[in-house]
Amino acid sequence: MGFFEKLKAGLKKTKNALFGPLDRLFASYDKIDDDFYEELSDVLIMSDVGVETSEEICDMLRARVKEKKLREASEARAELQEIMSEMIGDGGELKLSTSPSVVLVIGVNGVGKTTSIGKIALHLKNSGRRVMLAAADTFRAAAIEQLAVWADRAQVPLVRQSEGADPAAVVFDAAAAARKQGVDVLIVDTAGRLHNKKNLLDELAKINRVLSRELPGSARETLLVLDASTGQNALMQAKEFTKAAEITGIVLTKLDGTAKGGVVFAIKRELGIPVKYIGVGEGAEDLQPFSGADFVRAMFENDGQEKAE
Repeated sequence: MGFFEKLKAGLKKTKNALFGPLDRLFASYDKIDDDFYEELSDVLIMSDVGVETSEEICDMLRARVKEKKLREASEARAELQEIMSEMIGDGGELKLSTSPSVVLVIGVNGVGKTTSIGKIALHLKNSGRRVMLAAADTFRAAAIEQLAVWADRAQVPLVRQSEGADPAAVVFDAAAAARKQGVDVLIVDTAGRLHNKKNLLDELAKINRVLSRELPGSARETLLVLDASTGQNALMQAKEFTKAAEITGIVLTKLDGTAKGGVVFAIKRELGIPVKYIGVGEGAEDLQPFSGADFVRAMFENDGQEKAE
């Protein structure tokens, strides 16, 4: 099964929650009127697209309907798909222009952060890059051990210390090892504790200072891992983290287990942060680089339509 088919299967709950009502909406209206737009907005909001984002989508659709002189509701379906594809955009590839490049990964407990790191490491290794992991989330022994399991699975080196060690010290050792071993990408697992933004900010600042000193000029990505099943709470988490760190991309996990996948639109519109990876399953290959066009197409495409690879 190709990833697009996995994506369609993984988005089934979101598709049923969002595009099932949308299909019924388009089928029940002959003409496009104010009631149509009001109901469209309600459907989008109920699917965690967000109030402001839903209103913007409806406004954009109104403008296109007027510009193209569309009259039938069915004619607006393709326009809505195009608008949503444009709004969500593509995540773009990770900026890994130097060797080594650094990817910092943050996120609260339970969102799938450590697992996502392992899957990203495997993805990058399979693309031909030499990858190293750094276990700088030293506040949880389980995080270190879980990362060790993924390092072994991906067959990439892991730099670690004991639980409670200084995260910056782990990063210092990892930077030295990355230079010595000719690593292309150093992925750093960091603690994500929202209950004290000052501690989080201080810790990330210290880690960044170490990296700037030990790996000067290295390309840097800071990825925030969010659990899609928490819907608008994921958006609130993202807003809080942006106060403590310069987030360059989102990793959105657990899309296969939720009907709240519409939050991806709110994240992109309200924060302007691209979604770089999405997870639609437990398997190592079920976390993939994000394609906005494929995401929207997977939800708009009817089961009876010809399947795309």
